[in-house]
Amino acid sequence: MTTFIAVLYIISFALFIYGLMGLTGPRTAVRGNWIAAVGMGLAVIATLLTPGMTNWLLIALGVGIGVAVGVPSARKVKMTAMPQMVALFNGVGGGAVALIAWVEFRTTEGYAHEPAYVAIASLFAAVVGSVSFWGSNIAFGKLQELISGRPITLGKLQQPVNALVLVAAIVFAVVIATGGSAELLMIGLLVAAGVLGVVVVLPIGGADMPVVISLLNALTGLSAAAMGLALDNTALIVAGMIVGASGSILTNLMAKAMNRSIPAIVAGGFGGGTTVTSGGSGEVRPVRSTSASDTAIQMAYANKVVVVPGYGMAVAQAQHVVREMAKLLEAKGITVAYAIHPVAGRMPGHMNVLLAEADVPYEQLKEMDEINSEFAQTDVALVIGANDVTNPAAETDPGSPIYGMPILKVNHSRSVIVLKRSMSSGFAGIDNELFYDAKTSMLFGDAKSSVGEIVEELKAL
Repeated sequence: MTTFIAVLYIISFALFIYGLMGLTGPRTAVRGNWIAAVGMGLAVIATLLTPGMTNWLLIALGVGIGVAVGVPSARKVKMTAMPQMVALFNGVGGGAVALIAWVEFRTTEGYAHEPAYVAIASLFAAVVGSVSFWGSNIAFGKLQELISGRPITLGKLQQPVNALVLVAAIVFAVVIATGGSAELLMIGLLVAAGVLGVVVVLPIGGADMPVVISLLNALTGLSAAAMGLALDNTALIVAGMIVGASGSILTNLMAKAMNRSIPAIVAGGFGGGTTVTSGGSGEVRPVRSTSASDTAIQMAYANKVVVVPGYGMAVAQAQHVVREMAKLLEAKGITVAYAIHPVAGRMPGHMNVLLAEADVPYEQLKEMDEINSEFAQTDVALVIGANDVTNPAAETDPGSPIYGMPILKVNHSRSVIVLKRSMSSGFAGIDNELFYDAKTSMLFGDAKSSVGEIVEELKAL
């Protein structure tokens, strides 16, 4: 039986890695998810076959509740709410690890007679898992707009409070590891770690939220790996390390895409609501508006059109009508491409997922580094709800909070048409200089309705 369990684990790990490879592109992402899910199923079976496994009724009850809550939630969630679901589900994973660490503390009477590495790994998992759970819940609240997206800070006291709560969690862990067995110590550790998760994420603004979700996901993976080490569970160790490593790499890549360091993000992000007018003068500057009819005519006589999607497209659920518009343009012999910024939307790959759902050919999705050199040859750049990722202030205004952030250089196109409901700012809370460019026209209104009108105009041409 031991050999059989080991073989199941090896197969499941191979499926984890192979499934992860499939997530590198929209075409293979669904298949990759299914492959990884099969691997997780085998890992669960192997764990349940482990000698000494008891409480089958409790296990079945837990699995049943999880399936009853998780499956309907995942099936019914709208694509616009996917970031919130990712944050929430990730938090549940961290919370589960923290609870397992608590159970391990209770069943071993404070890790009495356990090797030191078991106590250290379990306490690390408890701290990190609790931070991930509560931090993910705050991220969910911000994304769901239950909590303000603006940074919520304690001012000058923010960093001292963060440090104090962290020290408290470490002190509880040290006391437990050196022989403390009172359950209040473990409760204190979990509470301190939970408060740390809350006070760290609250000051982070909406502009940094994609990076925060990725970072919390990595933390959950690391806590699971540590708990696997404490429990001598190979599946937890390997799966946790895969999640922790991939999440850490992704977090670093996204931070670089925003020209922000991870410590700077954790220390307090920016954005979320208040508009900061360029230059601080507060003057009202004129913009040029256009109509769906003029937009359709302009694109119909173009050679190349680049669509730049953002969170506004996601909110309006406009991806399908955008695809319909692109087909009409392609039928007229016009080249259509989609410019994808790494942090457009509210989670990694948000725009890729939406456009793949609308059956946009993968070849038309162009990453930032690839498409930026093509804007100079682009006749029309159609910006749909993207804001900060197209703001030229990132290159021209040293005083801007997004200065140095790599952007999609749509302002290099021959003409730019921006679809927005209003002149409101993006997550960073600053004016977009693109709106006032002489080459830019604004088409105000709901993105789905506006593109639908453009489609009808294109059909009539």
